[in-house]
Amino acid sequence: MNTKSDASIVLETLATIVGQEYVLTDADSCSLYAQDVFTKDKPALAVVQPSSTLELSEVVKTATAHKYITIPRGGGMSYTSGYVPQQDNSIIIDMSRMSKIVEINEQDMYVTVECGCSWKSLYEALKDTGLRTPCWGTLSGIYATIGGGLSQNGMFWGSGQFGAIADSVISVEVVLADGSILETGSAAQINGTPFFRHFGPDLTGVFIGDTGSLGFKARATLRLMPELTAREYISMDFKTSDDALNTMSEISRRGLAMECFGFDPFLQAQRKQRESLASDAKALVGFMKSAGSIGQAIKQGSKIAFAGRGFMDDVDFSIHAFIEERSAHGAKQCLEDIRAIVKKNKGKEIENTIPKILRANPFGPVNNMVGPNGERWVPVHGQFPHSKVIPAFNATEAIFNSHRDVMERMQIGVGYLFAVISTNAFVIEPVFFWQDCLNELHEKSVESGHFSKLKKFDENLEARETVTKIKNEVAAKFSEMGGVHFQIGKNYAYKDGIKPPALELIERIKECVDPNRLVNPGSLGL
Repeated sequence: MNTKSDASIVLETLATIVGQEYVLTDADSCSLYAQDVFTKDKPALAVVQPSSTLELSEVVKTATAHKYITIPRGGGMSYTSGYVPQQDNSIIIDMSRMSKIVEINEQDMYVTVECGCSWKSLYEALKDTGLRTPCWGTLSGIYATIGGGLSQNGMFWGSGQFGAIADSVISVEVVLADGSILETGSAAQINGTPFFRHFGPDLTGVFIGDTGSLGFKARATLRLMPELTAREYISMDFKTSDDALNTMSEISRRGLAMECFGFDPFLQAQRKQRESLASDAKALVGFMKSAGSIGQAIKQGSKIAFAGRGFMDDVDFSIHAFIEERSAHGAKQCLEDIRAIVKKNKGKEIENTIPKILRANPFGPVNNMVGPNGERWVPVHGQFPHSKVIPAFNATEAIFNSHRDVMERMQIGVGYLFAVISTNAFVIEPVFFWQDCLNELHEKSVESGHFSKLKKFDENLEARETVTKIKNEVAAKFSEMGGVHFQIGKNYAYKDGIKPPALELIERIKECVDPNRLVNPGSLGL
């Protein structure tokens, strides 16, 4: 058991490693850094901010030698308690100072970054090189970090063709519980560089999707590829969920879109309420800057401006796709193929404003982490093979219908986000909204001007507990149907949903790299 005098000694030692100003012990910081989008529980004992792999190594070694729990934290954009402490006196290691782009190697086609680097920063560093990573981040990439993305796994930009974030990484440099530093992939070869993922067993894969339970990712190397500059955009409207989901599955199976995503009528209505004319104008400027020639910018910008938002008034299930190819002919052919699929599935093409503006402004503010009027927001999700998507959607609807009375009484709304991953996976993400107080992370992350205009609701524990209950019921149903998850954290029942031989191997790996269970205990259920 740690004593107060132990803590003082450890914190003083940590201050000598990183500098006194980078060991935060004030109550506000210890609370803020220990909460995520959904959960606020135990505060941290301290928040430590190393600036290099060597500092990170010394911090972890010092803390664990004194039996203190250490927890990695990236950009703070998750919602499954991945970095939320379960025990008192935990030390959170905030990676924000380890944010450098270490190397852009255009000859060997890889980029190495420190894991506190945000996806937006990496995007901007590569923007003028004509290169990109295959999957290049999540929608929250203004804050979300590469290390967090690798720990949680995730998807969006580039995922329609190139898979999840995990599919783009070649090598990681990891600090283990005892402070030792491990490199993976070809970087593990004694004379090697991180140009290739596979050299013997896939050690890189061991540390991807671990939600920070096996070690601290210090650096990551991702594969580079040429930017695909020929682009087309399409938005579609469907009157039934079956037609919409079948369309997305066929687009995915045929590899026609770089990204393909959709909304149900409820989530669509939420988005229309949330956005303002001012944000439309800012997004339009971003699109016009990305349009190429001045003439093309004016032509396309005018079309978007005149379309406004009225075109969405009678839309039910909307699907949106980005097409990126090497040639204009190839992009147009993919567009025509998608149009044929839409027609076959009784959909209609609508104004493509949403994908155009989103692609031109890929890492915008994270104001969507709250409802349009300041409601609390939390998703639950599952990844499925195409054959199980419609049954999974129907099963989810049945759960919501069984709770309809209490949801209406507590004013709990729920909508859906849909997305595809490469040719073989489909994400269903129900999203809950309810009236409840926001936390400090919301206030810090949402734009201040937007936050100041939101309603401030009183704490509503009854509704929050009801959302938790229904969310867990949906997650259990997804597991029963063979679904899997990103950002497992401490919320999804990983141990209950994995076959015993695989679980035994994971537990043995944990025992090997963290024998005293001091690195983010509880994550993955370990």
